[in-house]
Amino acid sequence: MEQANDPDRTQPDRIWTAALIVIGDEILSGRTQDKNIAQLASWLNVQGIRLAEARVVADRTQAIVEAVNTLRARNDYLFTTGGIGPTHDDITVDAIAEALGVAVEHHPEALAVLERYYATRGGLTEARARMARVPAGAGLIVNTVSGAPGIRIGNVFIMAGVPHITAGMLDGLTGTLEGGRPVVSGTIGCWVGESEVADLLRTTEKVHEGVSIGSYPFFRDGRTGANFVVRSPDAALVDACLADLTRELEAGGREVVPEGI
Repeated sequence: MEQANDPDRTQPDRIWTAALIVIGDEILSGRTQDKNIAQLASWLNVQGIRLAEARVVADRTQAIVEAVNTLRARNDYLFTTGGIGPTHDDITVDAIAEALGVAVEHHPEALAVLERYYATRGGLTEARARMARVPAGAGLIVNTVSGAPGIRIGNVFIMAGVPHITAGMLDGLTGTLEGGRPVVSGTIGCWVGESEVADLLRTTEKVHEGVSIGSYPFFRDGRTGANFVVRSPDAALVDACLADLTRELEAGGREVVPEGI
């Protein structure tokens, strides 16, 4: 079990807020249903930060620029999801750079990450290298799920639109934001398909108010499995939730691996 460091940074009398911009024509057209608003709201709640507003915008530079500059100015944090892939119409990085008044550059560490990731997947093409482009001066958000990292610049966090990749990026940010509460986490793993236990995860999280459960599926050695990460500012709640989740999984005939697989 891990605990975020620097607990003295919590300021209980101050309400810290965040906003989210969901970027993508596919969301506005109805072709894709957004899941990141609920996911981010739940994650922020555990951090002790309130999601104050969310906006969905099209893949248009000026729409993104206006939304970024409006929401980052009146909130402590701004998150964006979508539009950071390898294709020409992924314009989020360029639009945010324009909003911040900086150039776009290839981040050397991001290029190195992508080179390693694609070494056995056909190599780092010019299109894939687009995912290493960042607003000048930006840092990276670790992506534990796929190759391309997220981006952090000032109070703006630029993340993928695919929900399970977003979840991995949020996992890397857990307990690191100023104004948030120290967060305790615990992990168990199980050789099970995520869809098989989706209802169990949802019910368990609802029963244990004050915790969030992150699910991180994988395919390894010809088998499907998932790691489940339980987070809360309260260590006792984490332990109780892990115990209940373990018991229910084992009651279903599944073997649970402490600390994850």
